[in-house]
Amino acid sequence: MKIWVDADACPVVIKEIIFRAAERTQIHTILVANQYIRTPPSPFIQSLQVSQGFDEADNEIVRRVSPGDLVVTSDIPLAADVLKKGGQSLNPRGEPYSTETIAALLTMRDFMDNLRGSGIDTGGPPPFSMNDRKLFASQLDRILAIYTRQRDQK
Repeated sequence: MKIWVDADACPVVIKEIIFRAAERTQIHTILVANQYIRTPPSPFIQSLQVSQGFDEADNEIVRRVSPGDLVVTSDIPLAADVLKKGGQSLNPRGEPYSTETIAALLTMRDFMDNLRGSGIDTGGPPPFSMNDRKLFASQLDRILAIYTRQRDQK
C-alpha cells in the first residue's frame, strides 16, 4: 500500500497527520502537486511535482495508483477514478468515498457546478473544523490499522 495525497488543496494540518502516520506505519507516502511541497526528511515521505495545468496532479495519481493504495483528496472525480482502479479514497474531512456513494456525489457535484455556472451563489464548504481534523485522523488510523495488521500477518 502507498498513500497518495492530492496535495495542492490539502490542508496543512491534514498533511501533518499524514506525515506522522507514514512514519509510524512505515508506509510510503507521496504528495502530488503542481508546485513544490515541502515534506519532512523521511525515507517514507516524498513530494512529486507535476506540470502546471488542469488536472495534471490528478492524472498523475490515477496513472500511478495501484489496487489497495489510499488516495487523500477532496476531488470527487479523482476519487471515482481511484475507486475504479481498486484503490481507496478519503476526503480530508474524514469522509471515505465508496463505490456505493460515488455516483451520488458525482451527480451532486455536477448539479452544484451547473448552479454556479448559471450565476447562483451556492456558497462554499464550511470552514475546516477541529471535528473534521479528528474525523480524518480517526478514519486514517482505521484504514492503516487494517492494512498494517494484514501486512504483519504475512
